[in-house]
Amino acid sequence: MQEINKQTTRVSFVITAAAFVVVVAGMRAAEAILVPFLIAIFVAVVCMPSLFWLQKKGVSKGIAMLVVISGISIVAFLITKLIGTSLDDLLRDIPTYQAKLQVKAKEMIDWVIQKGIDIPEDKIVDMFDPGAAMNLVAVLLKKLGGVFTNAFLILITVIFILLEASSLSTKLRAISKSKEASETHFDTFISNINRYMGIKTLTSMATGIAIAIWLVILGVDYALLWGLLAFLLNFIPSIGSILAAVPTVLLALIQLGTGSAILTAIGYLVVNISIGSILEPRVMGRGLGISTLVVFLSIVFWGWVLGPVGMLLSVPLTMTLKIALDSNEDTRWIAVLLGSEASAEVVLEKSTDTSTQDTTGSGNES
Repeated sequence: MQEINKQTTRVSFVITAAAFVVVVAGMRAAEAILVPFLIAIFVAVVCMPSLFWLQKKGVSKGIAMLVVISGISIVAFLITKLIGTSLDDLLRDIPTYQAKLQVKAKEMIDWVIQKGIDIPEDKIVDMFDPGAAMNLVAVLLKKLGGVFTNAFLILITVIFILLEASSLSTKLRAISKSKEASETHFDTFISNINRYMGIKTLTSMATGIAIAIWLVILGVDYALLWGLLAFLLNFIPSIGSILAAVPTVLLALIQLGTGSAILTAIGYLVVNISIGSILEPRVMGRGLGISTLVVFLSIVFWGWVLGPVGMLLSVPLTMTLKIALDSNEDTRWIAVLLGSEASAEVVLEKSTDTSTQDTTGSGNES
């Protein structure tokens, strides 16, 4: 009997693994359809609190929808316009920037050699290509601009998601055996998702605006485009701020010199420490953290499945999965593994408080 159970477990594992591979392959094949759909879900989740807030204030559902959709359309138009005009100029100038960066890199290598440090110059030049960072940013923004060509499809999908949002809770309660448990899990999940997305969007917006203003003061080209990039990459904790800073610092180096490049790097450092490391954790709380290893692996996985846009959506997708797992007692242990050390400490504190209350209660009963 025990041998049969072991064999059943092995077969179940193989079937699950095979199903996972098939699903991932299907997602990769359906990238052109899946990416706009995921962006629509992301936009809808970010806008949902505004819609519900307007309805609570007595605004009819139709008027509230019109206000939210109008806001989305204006923002999408501005982003598309910004990406379109600035990106064309950036793509045209990238070969010039790459050539200047290679000259700077060669000058640095020659300086190191003159100091008596023997390094293989040809191999270093091949390995260290600073122009690749500029090219990667151009590819990422170009891919994002291509996604916005499906703006109408994304907008229609957002409208239907928002229309269904208010009735989804009722439907889940209707099909669930345990209606109270289902409602609790759903409300917790939606509340945490809205809170995370709302706070992350606001802090990312503040990061992008601060970076753009600082770059305008310094006189760095395409300041608004780099601010937009900082806003987008801020959704990726830790790694995103570095990815956003590298091309901007390189551009400041070849355009304005070493001093401005150092000031640009200092600006990124100050903004990301003050907003990302101090303000955001205090507002969001420690319980919504995610492991740095999981962040890196999610970027690699979703980037491979969905392309450059998948890298931007990687952490929101992984965080959504973590919150969904954390909303259920049976799967909470997986959420703890995906979370950061601070998240695990929060769970330990809660369990300690619960044990203390149980012990106190038992003592009082005695």
